[in-house]
Amino acid sequence: MRIISGSFKGKRIVAPNNLPVRPTTDFAKEALFNVLNNHHYFDEISVLDLFAGIGSISLEFASRGCQRIYAVDKDAGCVKFISETAEKMNISDRLQVVKNEVFQFLDRNTLGGFDVIFADPFYEMEEKEFHQLIDSIRENGWLNPEGELIIEHSKFISFEKHPNLTETRRYGNVHFSFFSLG
Repeated sequence: MRIISGSFKGKRIVAPNNLPVRPTTDFAKEALFNVLNNHHYFDEISVLDLFAGIGSISLEFASRGCQRIYAVDKDAGCVKFISETAEKMNISDRLQVVKNEVFQFLDRNTLGGFDVIFADPFYEMEEKEFHQLIDSIRENGWLNPEGELIIEHSKFISFEKHPNLTETRRYGNVHFSFFSLG
């Protein structure tokens, strides 16, 4: 994995092989951030990265100047890797890492709203759980009124009929669905 742009552009992040992750491909991540670049000023937004894995998305946001990023994952190895990487890059003051199961974490909001929420759950997650994720984010006030929720998912999940879907973009086998919950 590499960081695509910003102050850490080109930096390679090599995670241990024993972590249970499926990192977003560089191709898909670059395409996603090209879209987000047209929606946001990165140095003015706050980001919540759910199912953070090795922190590829969080690190990309940090590289582009985000000052408030929370990365949430339940795997102790992933949390340790993101924390150590943030420390080495001197961004641990901007990138907070939380070890917790995402649905439990979303049940209690003590952090306020975020401008961008990115969720990359395991591709085997059932469609009803995706809808539960969206509902929990909305009901617990995680997303600011003008904020944007992005969910990475496989081609087998469709949000076409979801009332808050604004668009879905496909990059190879990776799909990003964008939602406005305000």
